[in-house]
Amino acid sequence: AARIIQNMDPTADPCKDFYQYACGGWLNRHIIPETSSRYSIFDILRDELEIILKGVLETSDQGDRQAFQKAKILYKSCMNESLIEQRDSLPLLEALTMVGDWPVASADWNKTKEPNWSMEEKLSIMNSRFNKRVLIDMFVWNDDRDSSRHIIYIDQPSLGMPSRDYYFNGGNYQRVREAYLQFMISIAKMIREDKNMSKDDSFVQEEMMKVMELETEIAN
Repeated sequence: AARIIQNMDPTADPCKDFYQYACGGWLNRHIIPETSSRYSIFDILRDELEIILKGVLETSDQGDRQAFQKAKILYKSCMNESLIEQRDSLPLLEALTMVGDWPVASADWNKTKEPNWSMEEKLSIMNSRFNKRVLIDMFVWNDDRDSSRHIIYIDQPSLGMPSRDYYFNGGNYQRVREAYLQFMISIAKMIREDKNMSKDDSFVQEEMMKVMELETEIAN
């Protein structure tokens, strides 16, 4: 209650400027940081929590439970920028190998990979190893009809872009759609270069257009 009162401006007339009356104290004491587009109590709490978490994750892990050890290992791996730079695209190339490679970044995928490629197997690997749902979303959750048990749910996954509007609408949506396509093309070209493959811009463009068409059909 004290925090709510502190964030108000009781000197303002709520009938003339209710926003100033309700939020004037907050506006007087806070400035939106240059790095943010918004600033609320939740943003402050998030910043405070990040500082606390940073302190916890940087302490020694002697005698920690396994869950804490895993969190600290993940944090240290993200902070080790020199090793990240040294490994370059290797982790991504290894991930692609796990899911059956990528036709646009392979010289003869149809001959060497496709005969033994199983969509069911690769979708399960994407889900279990990378927590990425493609084409179909499957997860275990509480049964809506009986909360004492868990059941398997099957649902539609999220799209490559935030919503189906991005695939069909004009204006800013179209500009994002065009940038999304160019982003996919750029990534494909970089991976081909890292795999020492010949430059074939027309092939990459054609393949990524097919990806865009497939995503649009799914969005529809």
